[in-house]
Amino acid sequence: MGQRSWGRYWGWDPKETWALITVVIYSFIVHMRLIPPLKGVFNYNMASILGFASVLMTYFGVNYYLSGLHSYGKGSADGVNPAVPITFILFGVLMVWAYIKETKFEKEKCRLR
Repeated sequence: MGQRSWGRYWGWDPKETWALITVVIYSFIVHMRLIPPLKGVFNYNMASILGFASVLMTYFGVNYYLSGLHSYGKGSADGVNPAVPITFILFGVLMVWAYIKETKFEKEKCRLR
């Protein structure tokens, strides 16, 4: 069916590719519980934030900044909105801060035992 409607099955269109990346990321998140060093609430929360960021890229980034069959902006955006790198930097700082707080909490918990 896909061959008749688009003329191909997979064409590396940005929307198709980012949809695949999102599925792979969420598949990894679901299977993190099977890898002992990756178990834990903190790791799961960080991976979930990254997974949600991939969903946002699949929708907003591809639709408005990249060109392809499934995009609305057709690459006509005048560069990247300044809010995008600021948001990435903010998320990065929050992740580092949360990691520092988590390790401090774990050390304190072990000290009290």
